[in-house]
Amino acid sequence: MAFGGHARTFAGRPVVDVPPDGPLPTVDTPVSWRFGYWDFDQSAGTTLSEPFREAFERFVAQAGPSVEALVIGAWGYAAFNPAPIAQLCAAAPRMPALRALFLGDMTSEECEVSWMRVGDVSPLLTAYPELEVLRVRGGQDLTFSPVRHERLRELTVETGGLSPAFTRAVLDSELPALTDLELWLGTPDYGGDTQVADLAPLLAGERFPALRRLGLRNAEIADDLAEALSTARVVLRLDRLDLSLGTLGERGAAALLAGQPLTHLTELDLHHHYLPDGLADALVTALPGVRVDVSDPQEDDEYDGESYRYTAVGE
Repeated sequence: MAFGGHARTFAGRPVVDVPPDGPLPTVDTPVSWRFGYWDFDQSAGTTLSEPFREAFERFVAQAGPSVEALVIGAWGYAAFNPAPIAQLCAAAPRMPALRALFLGDMTSEECEVSWMRVGDVSPLLTAYPELEVLRVRGGQDLTFSPVRHERLRELTVETGGLSPAFTRAVLDSELPALTDLELWLGTPDYGGDTQVADLAPLLAGERFPALRRLGLRNAEIADDLAEALSTARVVLRLDRLDLSLGTLGERGAAALLAGQPLTHLTELDLHHHYLPDGLADALVTALPGVRVDVSDPQEDDEYDGESYRYTAVGE
């Protein structure tokens, strides 16, 4: 899977593009404004894109106080130019109504996810204490520092590989309002070395008391995750569990079937998997009151006598 298009909705609102110049379009309902400025300037090196900076300042001057949901697309060329985290933080006093932020809404043509230069995203939470939704996409230099935030309800991190340091920093954070956590773990080829042991406090139910949806997606270790979740205490208080986009196979599915009951869930998302038809059907049959998504089955690639499985998103 590649990111072939931009988000059409975010934070429950339609996404409306900010035009490159002129006034904002008139809208009749609450929207998520999408701001992006793609610019391939290899001579700029690893510095903030100046055209992006100038254009974003014009947008904030124009609409800042009324912006409630914001999607940030290309920030120059993200493989060269770092994410405008410092600029977004500096703009916080001029965007007091901001409640939802998506950083990194780019197609693969604009920049591959694992090339996107991001940085430490946790200062965004410090700068915006009223933020309720934070979604981040990227790969290069993607880091996090433990933080306390009273309002954040949803945290999503989309990446081709999530480092153990990032994972542990999220779990070391104090997020008492967090109901929805989604981490794309990826593969070691792109820095995704997070293992089940790094998730131990989360799986034990020791973190985020309000959590109701858990997504451990795009994971090469999907079978290991399924085995751990089959007995994990955190599952008892979840409404939705998402292991989609990864390499879930027979071992993981068998563990889910043999483990603790999952009938209390409203949704179990396993789409993009490596399950044989019979086992996928068995999961659906075993959970008649649960929305079980076993769409998009994959097949092992065979090369030189070896079998290979791939997550949906890598490079």
